[in-house]
Amino acid sequence: MKIKSVDLTISAIRRSQYPEGENAEYLLIGRSNVGKSSFINTLINRKNYARTSSRPGKTQTINFYNINEEFYLVDAPGYGYAKVSKTKRKKFGLMIEDYIINRKNLRCVFLLIDFRHKPTNDDILMYNFLKYYKIPTVIVGTKSDKIGITQMQRQRNMIINELDLVVGDEFITFSSITKDGRDEVYKKIQRTM
Repeated sequence: MKIKSVDLTISAIRRSQYPEGENAEYLLIGRSNVGKSSFINTLINRKNYARTSSRPGKTQTINFYNINEEFYLVDAPGYGYAKVSKTKRKKFGLMIEDYIINRKNLRCVFLLIDFRHKPTNDDILMYNFLKYYKIPTVIVGTKSDKIGITQMQRQRNMIINELDLVVGDEFITFSSITKDGRDEVYKKIQRTM
C-alpha cells in the first residue's frame, strides 16, 4: 500500500461530528501508552504526524485520519489510565461504545496490546466487548522488537490464550522500530475496504 495523502479530518466527541460518506474506517484502540500514535506514524510513514506523548491519557477525542481519500484510521482515547478522572473515563467509554456499536463505516478494530506483557483486565474486557458485538478484530502486539526471537512464540501463545482469541480474529506482531507487521496491517485493510 502506498500512502499518498494523510489528513487529520476531525477530532470528534459526538456522533454528529463524524465524517460523512461511505469510506471504510479502522478503529485503533488500546490502553494508554500502548503505542497507538507510533502505530499510526509507522503506517502512514510520517515521524510525528500523530503526536506521541510521554503523558498517557492525552488523546481525549476520536481522531479521524483520512488516508489517500480512501479510508480512515480512527484513533480512540486509551483506556486504563488511572490519572484520568472517573467521570472522564466514563465519558470516553460511552463515546467509544457508541462508535463501535453504531458506526456503519467500521470495518475492523485493531486492538493494540503491549506484546511484552500479559493482557490487562481492561484488554480482556475490551476484547470480550468486541466479541459480544461480533466486531472483526485484529490483535496487534506492539513493541515486539523488545522481545527476543526465542520468546516470540511463547509470548504470542500466552496472549492468544489469555484473550481466548476466536476463530477468524487475527494476531499481528508489530514494531514501529523495525516496521515488523506493517505490511500485514496494510493487507488486512486492503482486504476489507
